[in-house]
Amino acid sequence: MSRYAIGLDYGTNSCRSLLLDLDTGEELGSVVFPYPSGKLGILTDPSDPHVARQHPQDYLDGMVAIITGALAQAKEKRPDFNPSEVIGIGVDTTGSTPIPVNADGTPLALTPEFADNLNAHVWLWKDHTAYEEAAAITALAAEKRPQYLAKCGGIYSSEWWWSKIWRCRKVDALVFAAAASWVEHCDWLPAVLTGNERPDRIKRSVCAAGHKAMFAEAWGGLPDAEFLAELDPALAELRERLYSTAYSSDTKAGDLTPEWADKLGLPAGIPVAVGAFDAHMGAVGSGVKAGTLVKILGTSTCDITVLPDDAPLGDVPGVCGVVDGSVLPGHYGIEAGQSAVGDIFLWFVNHLVPDSYGATVNEKFVEMERRLSVMKPGETGLLALDWNNGNRTILVDTRLTGLILGQTLHTEAHEIYRALIEATAFGALRIIERMEEHGIAIHEVVNTGGLAVKNATLMQIYADILGRPLKVAASEQTCALGAALFGAVSGGSVSLEEIQQNCCRMRDQIYLPITDNQAVYAKIYALYKTIHDAFGVATWQGSLAGVMKELIAIRQRQRQHGGG
Repeated sequence: MSRYAIGLDYGTNSCRSLLLDLDTGEELGSVVFPYPSGKLGILTDPSDPHVARQHPQDYLDGMVAIITGALAQAKEKRPDFNPSEVIGIGVDTTGSTPIPVNADGTPLALTPEFADNLNAHVWLWKDHTAYEEAAAITALAAEKRPQYLAKCGGIYSSEWWWSKIWRCRKVDALVFAAAASWVEHCDWLPAVLTGNERPDRIKRSVCAAGHKAMFAEAWGGLPDAEFLAELDPALAELRERLYSTAYSSDTKAGDLTPEWADKLGLPAGIPVAVGAFDAHMGAVGSGVKAGTLVKILGTSTCDITVLPDDAPLGDVPGVCGVVDGSVLPGHYGIEAGQSAVGDIFLWFVNHLVPDSYGATVNEKFVEMERRLSVMKPGETGLLALDWNNGNRTILVDTRLTGLILGQTLHTEAHEIYRALIEATAFGALRIIERMEEHGIAIHEVVNTGGLAVKNATLMQIYADILGRPLKVAASEQTCALGAALFGAVSGGSVSLEEIQQNCCRMRDQIYLPITDNQAVYAKIYALYKTIHDAFGVATWQGSLAGVMKELIAIRQRQRQHGGG
């Protein structure tokens, strides 16, 4: 008898499914559903560019489309496929993406009273309206509860749970009062599928709670009522209507209801796993383990690694969170990332690359890669800072901006592109070094996402700078893959280790560091760290006097002699 699982991956603009054969790792079906509401699925406010909301009905309509579509594809590919052999469903979503719900667990946006109220809709992760609230939470926690900040990198974000809920309280008292509770997107969907929408019955994700809501067993769960009351008494009152326990995703949230089974074309009673965030599920789908860092390379990056929870581990300043069970059960999940990677390259090609490189964006990228691929490290004489969208890790400062150093009247676009690639790799290395400074060893890097597949030159530069083997996950849908694996595990009939071995595969190409390139990049990286600290660390004391001239010296050696 075959064993299958379904993973649902809810992203920013669309959701997608993956129907997986757990014994062979074959991906039998996958369908994408673009959210129809708003612009690319996002509801905005012309008067405030920070607003980013979503319609919960899009999630429900998408669920039917992507599951029924995947089942049909599987049947076409494998005529003996039987939905009765699906042993689990898992869900991942963006986060923090909280939803105001009524006492029955119905999102307020799905009720007639609030159907047209933007504040009653889903507060998408990229909604940044709560920047003032985030700053106030950070300031009070730094003064009264520093342990809260120590687990989330030192600064509380406007993208996160408490900031957004407090913002709603300030700007729309009617919505806040009508909300019996708030639920993360990754918690709401499993609750819907299992008929457990009532807030007091929902099994909440420790991934969402720990990384975004300052939840930890060490201080009894959510931030204490006294702390919340000092922010706003209404938050302390809300705390009693939230939750006191959170679960890892190997836990069953419940069983698929007959109603949803009928809509989806599946048998009732299939186990549904507790949800989690997309990047964390993507790490699981990429085979994350101790010593392996998974980099989800896209417009930005999210870096995930794990460490057994019986290993000594203190706080790691500057990372986005250290949470027990948020990635793998029995392990600390450590999250970091960069605010812009692919976004930097797109900004550059859209605004600054001349048409002599090609007529389209894609042609320009191809031609720039062709030209820079034959260059040696350091040959450009350029050095950049990768902060065009601020710094997520390790400085945690959205006010920081980009920098390109060393330009001359002879500098060409592909040279700048190479410097920008190198800058993102240097930023990635700084994250790895911060982890290793605190006892989290990183021996290899597994990459997933479009950049990892499409740009071999970028990958080799990363390998040379990071000084570690770089692998690329075989699946193009590692988030949905991780969700499917947890869906299967939640039923208790299979082990995560077993099905990870079956399903988490790597592409044949492994990028190994080139020794000569490593040596040159080590010298350039020392210069990067100098400007990184000079512009990013308020207490820095040093000199920038030698940076330009050392870049010139490296450039000359590489151009004239081909050696570092």
